[in-house]
Amino acid sequence: MHHSIRNSLSRNSLVLVPLALVLLAPAARGGEIDALPPAVRDANAQLLSQFFAQGGASPAVLEYRRKLAEYQAARAAFDAEAGAYWSQISEKRKGRNAKRRSGQQVTLDDYVLEHPPLYNGPKKPVNPEPEETPDRPAKKPIPVVADFLRAAQELYQFTPQRPASEIEFKRAYARYALASGLTREQAVRVYSFETGGTGSHDVQAGIEHGGKRAISTAMGYNQLLTTNSVELLAEQGHELIRALSEKVARTSGPARQSLEHKLVVLKKMVAHAKSVPDTWSEHEKIGNTAQGWAMHAMVLDIDVGPMLQTHKLLTSVLFARAKGYSRPLTAAELEMMNLTGDGTGLDMVTMPQAMREQVPTSNFFQRGGYERNPVAIRHNTVAKLLAVTDDRMDSNSSKPGARELAGAF
Repeated sequence: MHHSIRNSLSRNSLVLVPLALVLLAPAARGGEIDALPPAVRDANAQLLSQFFAQGGASPAVLEYRRKLAEYQAARAAFDAEAGAYWSQISEKRKGRNAKRRSGQQVTLDDYVLEHPPLYNGPKKPVNPEPEETPDRPAKKPIPVVADFLRAAQELYQFTPQRPASEIEFKRAYARYALASGLTREQAVRVYSFETGGTGSHDVQAGIEHGGKRAISTAMGYNQLLTTNSVELLAEQGHELIRALSEKVARTSGPARQSLEHKLVVLKKMVAHAKSVPDTWSEHEKIGNTAQGWAMHAMVLDIDVGPMLQTHKLLTSVLFARAKGYSRPLTAAELEMMNLTGDGTGLDMVTMPQAMREQVPTSNFFQRGGYERNPVAIRHNTVAKLLAVTDDRMDSNSSKPGARELAGAF
């Protein structure tokens, strides 16, 4: 307690002087000042002497306040400009969506053609005096493979069947992907982009290429988040159950028993995923619980995992087709849909090349997402963003994992 009082007292001499004087005043009325803990008394005395010696604030503090005022003014001006820009982006997006719903042609006028303002004013100055920092709630650690496996075991008494080798998983993925209508080029190039061309079936974002800490729950060849797994179980569950049931029927002996158990578990998971409204936000709620982690463990399973990886991309292919887009998607176009969501991605994909060269990438982002995304800022038109995606796919396609996957097809 004393420690924190002292800290808060030494914070801001200007505000505290009246307090210091008030605290000293009662001494004339019966010595209550002695009731103050010595630490507080000393801090008061020190504050007063500092205050009178410095004329109120040290030069460093005065300089800090001047710089802070400059920074706040620059930031406020920028925020006003950026706010206007991003509300225009969102108005145009609403307009495009309305046009599409009524079957009208979207034109260049339906996009904002200027690039967004980027802040280039003074940086926020550092306060020379220690500041009171509110205790931030500790960030929940991001769950990793061990957590997904534990949840599956606890909630479903189920352990995914891991492949004997990586090539076994790649072959299972290639077989199912081809049978479902993905091309080798789409699968291999998206894998090259998402995993850097070297990822294993259980690679998790952040824990690859020497990284030690998960940065999201994105896992596997096409980097599914827990929410993707819940959503795919809800929306493609009937197809997953059908494919696994066929495999059970073709199998006999002890292998059949473990497949039958897996099918029972899959059916339960699908029922649970379907028990909420079919929206991303509802699926995300499940994804953030042990229930969602258990479902995500299916990404690691040799039978169900390849199907989930396939459907992550296939839903985008089918979405484009359903919207009347008949040309096969290039891998870079498919990746845009994978990254930005199908509706937004299709917006870029259906755009003729001449428009792609003029339309800024900012049209497909929320402000926060854009300002944190150096790739979108640097490659600031649709054409440039697709080109850099293609380049990365080209260079990573020669890596061992990508070559092995191409061989599996």
